[in-house]
Amino acid sequence: MQKDECMTDRIIREPERRQITGRSAASWWRDERAGKAPSRVRIGDNAVGWRLSDIKAWLESRLTVTPENAKPVAPGAKRGRPRKNRAEV
Repeated sequence: MQKDECMTDRIIREPERRQITGRSAASWWRDERAGKAPSRVRIGDNAVGWRLSDIKAWLESRLTVTPENAKPVAPGAKRGRPRKNRAEV
């Protein structure tokens, strides 16, 4: 095995996974369960990690936002859930 192969196939732990992907543990867990993100690998009785090569492949598969595929937001458009009127509550 060459040095480059060894570095891409190493197991990374949660803090490094979070730094690479920018995703919280909770959102990553949801995506794992839905099959949208690479699954964890058990490395001990109470320890898990991810293959770095799987994380890199997942990152490459993600859609890159460009002006051509970005959905424009109308000026002055409100985002989020509509607020409830306090009289209705």
